Amino acid sequence: MATAAVIRPDNSTIPSYGRVEPGSNQLKAASYPDTAPVSSADASAVVTEWVDAFNLAVLAQDPFAVKNLFLQGSCWRDQLGLSWDYHSLNGPDKIVSFLESAPRGSRVTSIKIDDSNSTRKPAVAAVDFKGKVNGVASFLTVETDVGRGRGLVRLLQDSQDGNKWKAFTLFTAMYELKGYEEKIAKNRPQGVDHGGRVGRKNWQERRTATENYEGELEPLVLIVGAGQGGLTSAARLEQLQIPSLIIDKNPRVGDNWRNRYHQLVLHDPVYYDHLPYVPFPSSWPVFTPKDKLAEWFESYARLMELNIWTSTTLSDAKWNDKERRWTVTLHRKKADGESETRTLHPRHIIQATGHSGEMKMPSIRGMDGFKGDRLCHSSQFKGAAQVPDGQKKRAIVVGCCNSGHDIAQDFYEHGFDVTIVQRSSTYVMSSKNGLDVLLGGLYEEGGPETEDADLQFMSIPNAMLKRIHQDSTAEICKRDKSLLEGLAKAGFQLDDGPDDAGFFMKYFQRGGGYYIDVGCSQLIIDGKIKIKQGQEIEEVTPNGLLFADGEMLEADEIIFATGYDNMRGTARKIFGDELAERVKDVWGFDEEGELRTMWRRTGHPGFWFFGGNLALCRYYSRMLALQIKAMECGMMKYEDP
Repeated sequence: MATAAVIRPDNSTIPSYGRVEPGSNQLKAASYPDTAPVSSADASAVVTEWVDAFNLAVLAQDPFAVKNLFLQGSCWRDQLGLSWDYHSLNGPDKIVSFLESAPRGSRVTSIKIDDSNSTRKPAVAAVDFKGKVNGVASFLTVETDVGRGRGLVRLLQDSQDGNKWKAFTLFTAMYELKGYEEKIAKNRPQGVDHGGRVGRKNWQERRTATENYEGELEPLVLIVGAGQGGLTSAARLEQLQIPSLIIDKNPRVGDNWRNRYHQLVLHDPVYYDHLPYVPFPSSWPVFTPKDKLAEWFESYARLMELNIWTSTTLSDAKWNDKERRWTVTLHRKKADGESETRTLHPRHIIQATGHSGEMKMPSIRGMDGFKGDRLCHSSQFKGAAQVPDGQKKRAIVVGCCNSGHDIAQDFYEHGFDVTIVQRSSTYVMSSKNGLDVLLGGLYEEGGPETEDADLQFMSIPNAMLKRIHQDSTAEICKRDKSLLEGLAKAGFQLDDGPDDAGFFMKYFQRGGGYYIDVGCSQLIIDGKIKIKQGQEIEEVTPNGLLFADGEMLEADEIIFATGYDNMRGTARKIFGDELAERVKDVWGFDEEGELRTMWRRTGHPGFWFFGGNLALCRYYSRMLALQIKAMECGMMKYEDP
């Protein structure tokens, strides 16, 4: 794994599939080391010897002893264990530099082998996709100066040093704070306080008072947005006894999904999408329809006793640097129809309005003069209406990612003549083959426990993930050969993602540029949906679109599936310029290859960004809640490294 894990590209000089979020970095794929072949080994003995040596080195606070336990090109990835941040320390020299500069050296004080089930125990395992680079891997339990966590180590034999077993990747992550464990399992609440006390309130009375923050009650955390980010972060905070309040402008929890386009179904499988504490039941479909997910969100909020004010907007928010506290003004329409204005003083605000920011709607000459039935952004599209018999309706969808394809398919199924405008190239993989290759063995029926699958996925540094996905993308392309050839023949321009690393790297690097095919590709291949490729739109005419090559396409409806701006733009809209200038940009890779600003300190005390798909929200909600809890109980200061 190269020490220089990233490069800063110039988006204006590279193809669209290699572009990054402004100011972020292009991740360089890791390299596999020169290592001795392994066919069999006493995995438990190998890991035990390495763990013992590691513990001696960190006990002695000897960075150079730690360095000798890592291969050249290795990585120690850490989440809140070594510091109150996320790090990918690429290479032994970087590990030494970090430990030497840390005020307390290694805050990870010891690790132990976790052999509590067959997935976790030491075993011979491949570190590459093709199974040609083999070593030994084991789950770990992790002890830090203030908490406990989990980890995973992958060991390979160093052919340059007498075939000694050394770490290729080490992952350590904080899961709980000592003395502030979650109120679950053996720590669960009693639910009742037996005895004869006059005026004792029952659960429903207490719940109503808490949910409405009656009397002197105030939330420590205000969460803006009741989607998966808001719900999961509130659920984690609740189990750490941090009172929170979610606000959402919509009338019901789940409306952020309920109000989206008619045919929307999640492209991720259920095994990947479980929420914390309450997994989907075994009868749940593999792919979740949007309205079913909305109902689940509403049920989840009730089951987890989350405090949520719907039909509520934030009109003012001011931060006091001295008191480290917000003053916010909220306007709420209550269930009984009455309205109220409340002023609250949270110490933290989480913007959970989604990984994407405001809709990115292009400004094109002539838009105001369009005389068709509808011109809008994909986020405003609720669904196509059936074309009456004997009539002809034409629709143009501008944009070729998931939403664009789904909307085009919806139009086709309702009798429209449909054209997709593809301005650059798109990464396409079929749902079955893509998800089988990328998620198989982790997130599947009969697979590991969700937390074990999450740990295995997170334990792979992003530079290593990119290298693995170069091979997995090639395998997906092989399986999808006829599909991709058909698309190319139809004039659809394809790419394989940044450095041929496919779907996940496009998602992490720029948040879009891909389609997980659930049927629209075949419609394109068969000519049932047409493609207009590689031409910019010169003008919106009263009856359609005029392109740079002079071609005119007529349309009754035009939908711009052109994506979204950075979350920082939404922060500016809600909280104003002062905050927006103080926070950092969101998404894309930082200098170490970690995602920027999301789920971690933003540059503005008391303000956090939270977003991502259901799986990322499930995982990182714990990490965000731990940071807030650590601050509130005095373990951590915002300025701490």
